[in-house]
Amino acid sequence: MFNRKTMARAAGIGAAATVALGLFSTGAANADTFVALPGGEISRTLSDGTVVTVRLVGESANINPSMGSTPLHRNTWVSGSAQVELAGPNAKGGKIYPGYIVGCQVNIAGGGATGGVDAKTDWEGKKPEVGGKAGGSLSLGPGQSKAMYLLDLEEADDYGDESHQKRNKFKGANGSVTWADSTLGVNGCAGYAQARAFVKVKVETENVKSVVTLWGQPFSIG
Repeated sequence: MFNRKTMARAAGIGAAATVALGLFSTGAANADTFVALPGGEISRTLSDGTVVTVRLVGESANINPSMGSTPLHRNTWVSGSAQVELAGPNAKGGKIYPGYIVGCQVNIAGGGATGGVDAKTDWEGKKPEVGGKAGGSLSLGPGQSKAMYLLDLEEADDYGDESHQKRNKFKGANGSVTWADSTLGVNGCAGYAQARAFVKVKVETENVKSVVTLWGQPFSIG
């Protein structure tokens, strides 16, 4: 589903991606800025004692602030790995929903700039869009923000028909999703634009259903 060389790996414990720092130029007037991001980690203990640990590792962004040489367009290629670990006798597995919040002239810092925040923010709950078939592009005006999920997995539903899912399911104590050079495109934003990774994990045990969300650090996309 991903553009360029993007790959989604959804089994076992994902290895941390190696991140390089630097500035990659496609021309003096059109430079791509490569930024390493800190990722984050959060750990929550559910009411039945199950411990859920979510990590975002190897996170980076390659930013082109002006696609098409206009101030209304940006394009960013993002990479990272979401890793989930469950501990406790009741752990059965879960579902991983990786994605990004993108905002135009709106504060998306929410509960803090560092990883490990799961507090609800005033921009959480924005209508999500699934990246991939639409080219990973969002249309945003000033004061708007949207969530875009990275996964678009095709699978058969209970009736054998094709369905599309924005999550990876895993069984047991460990699961992961890794992405590389996944496209985030922004159209129509005349002002300051930002993006921020999130990893939402749904966990169901014998006794508990819960959601744990890890937020990455916000970064400018021009």
